[in-house]
Amino acid sequence: MGGHVVAPHLLSDNVNATTLSVSIERPPREISDFVSQPRNLPRWAVGLARSVRPDGESWIADTAQGPVRLRFAPSNAFGVLDHYVRPVAGREIAVPMRVVPNGAGSEVLITVFQQPEMTEAQYQEDLGLVRRDLERLKRVLEGTV
Repeated sequence: MGGHVVAPHLLSDNVNATTLSVSIERPPREISDFVSQPRNLPRWAVGLARSVRPDGESWIADTAQGPVRLRFAPSNAFGVLDHYVRPVAGREIAVPMRVVPNGAGSEVLITVFQQPEMTEAQYQEDLGLVRRDLERLKRVLEGTV
């Protein structure tokens, strides 16, 4: 019987996690196709990227805090939209993201981890930015923007 092992050091710094979701009246594949294209980030994830540009196998996003390096899960048929953010001076942060069927539409879920250096106020602010980005994704894909 197979399984996978999670290295303890990958989880030890993450003391708090919140999964946020939004319902979108679009099929999962349409959402996956849109979100998996890094060039679309500034259209919906303005909390993360004002602009993006390719840089080898990864991308550079211009953010309010300066440039960050981004990596994305390969395009897939399973609704896995994970991405990884590495600030210029800092460690890589995993951002798990999924799209799952919900009737004729979909649910988009994203998990936000409180980083060790974040205060509770900073974490709540980050959650607010992600909520805003998910709502914008909904508006963009449903054509109400």
